Amino acid sequence: MKTTFRDLGSMPYQQAWDYQEKLLNEIITQKLEFQKQPFNSEHLTNNYLLFVEHPHVFTLGKSGSEDNMLANFIQLQAKNAEFIHTNRGGDITYHGPGQIVGYPILNLDYFSKGVRDYIDKLEEAIILCLQHYGIEGHRLDGATGVWLDPDIPGKTRKICAMGVRVSRGVSMHGFAFNVNTDLSYFSLINPCGFTDKKVTSLQAELGQEMDLAEVKKVLKGKIARVFNMELNNS
Repeated sequence: MKTTFRDLGSMPYQQAWDYQEKLLNEIITQKLEFQKQPFNSEHLTNNYLLFVEHPHVFTLGKSGSEDNMLANFIQLQAKNAEFIHTNRGGDITYHGPGQIVGYPILNLDYFSKGVRDYIDKLEEAIILCLQHYGIEGHRLDGATGVWLDPDIPGKTRKICAMGVRVSRGVSMHGFAFNVNTDLSYFSLINPCGFTDKKVTSLQAELGQEMDLAEVKKVLKGKIARVFNMELNNS
């Protein structure tokens, strides 16, 4: 399925959120228009995969608790960070430089059997990317995202967070993959609501700063493979 890929570079969270909403509404409008017309196999909606880095920001999902934000306003200012309530699923997380944030804006009719299957596929793409770098990623029962050593108490650590929203069968928001992320920011929150699990990054696991452009290229390939996408740059 043809999908437009766009790397937005560094962009404030709210600006990227607004852009996602614009693309989501575009796809929903296309779906509704096609439903009014006789079936035509050439009537395919647009689909998008966005990569972006955000300046320091903490986001709280609609099912999350503000109690998991451990820093006050003054501490956030000192860290040059924002705090934003968002409409994705999940609890609290951090976004910042050195992290690949992926926003698939997809008509899920083409890509999955439902929301759970969609999230499973996102997790699988991250797991395959980690395998490329010799790291064994896993799912964790009762939680989304990709984890390392999920069966070892005290050592379980998250390398990729996920939180999505689906409206009329179209996805937005997505995943946050820690590559060269400054992990100290996670000390200001209970990441994803957990108090007993750690956070890690590709850099921390491999002991060296990663070439972010190269990691993006690998990750793009894995996402395209899992979702059977034909990615076009735009």
